[in-house]
Amino acid sequence: MKFVLQRVSEAKVTVDGAVTGEIGKGYLLLVGVSDTDTREIADKMIEKVARLRIFEDSTGKTNLSIDQVEGEILVVSQFTLYADCKKGNRPSFVHAGAPAMAEELYEYILLRCGELFRRTQCGCFGADMKVSLVNDGPFTIVLDSCEICEKQ
Repeated sequence: MKFVLQRVSEAKVTVDGAVTGEIGKGYLLLVGVSDTDTREIADKMIEKVARLRIFEDSTGKTNLSIDQVEGEILVVSQFTLYADCKKGNRPSFVHAGAPAMAEELYEYILLRCGELFRRTQCGCFGADMKVSLVNDGPFTIVLDSCEICEKQ
């Protein structure tokens, strides 16, 4: 599983001109799922996102978590995080999860985020989405379950 986490001052996603999710201060979370991913992996990844301290405190240090700043989260599925560009010029997506399984995990991630975060919004799985954001910092982090879930 791969997450691209962007600290934002605002973000929204539209499908066919209609807004499906919109947030103020918080995280835009792009989610990529592979065929080997599980709910247990999703739980570890979401817990990492919840614990990250990347918001500034009163001294300007990145020392606060999303709940400490009453932030929101916008979760968007993005299978292209599993693009393989090793050969040729056209990316392969063979490492991305099968759509039915990936959608089930995406829905699970939305459920868990709804339990953990103050306000959770989402895109629409498999749709042609238009995502807009104001990246605060900019501050962008890539989380890979191969690193997050490895035994310590």
